[in-house]
Amino acid sequence: MSRIGRAPVAIPAGVEVTLADNNVVTVKGPKGTLTQQFNANLTINVEGNVITVARPNDLKENRALHGLTRSLINNMVVGVTEGFKKTLEVNGVGYRVALEGNKLVMNLGFSHQVIMEAPAGITVEVPNPNLIIVSGYDKQLVGQFAANIREKRLPEPYKGKGIKYSDEVIRRKVGKTGAKK
Repeated sequence: MSRIGRAPVAIPAGVEVTLADNNVVTVKGPKGTLTQQFNANLTINVEGNVITVARPNDLKENRALHGLTRSLINNMVVGVTEGFKKTLEVNGVGYRVALEGNKLVMNLGFSHQVIMEAPAGITVEVPNPNLIIVSGYDKQLVGQFAANIREKRLPEPYKGKGIKYSDEVIRRKVGKTGAKK
């Protein structure tokens, strides 16, 4: 039995969970509303202030989906109550970031500025020119938008220039050695 899958998901106060046909789960909370459809093989129960996920048998597919479904439901509940946040750092001479409305304007050493517009449900903060904070209630959307920002200038291993996550460690390489005589 999956340790993650059999753990119940607690529903905090102020969060409303509804279960519709075809395993469509809707979670409504103070930060927003999330809806997702899950595999029909699994049984999702909402009893009081607890959500449980059960699987019909031990087939490989059902075992894989058991923990995944429980984790996705938990992420929905955490998202509408607390939200999710990713922090990115911009390193490099002349590299800087600014926020104009809901557009992120980045100078990343190219001959042009890179401009990205934040999707609905995502808030972007730029407390200083070398820091980007992406936050929202949908974990998948927050992670994808942060990955799209990082993709614009990946960190390189020699000087560490580029955009990296704040908790990411860049393995540094030694540069060229002098000419041998």
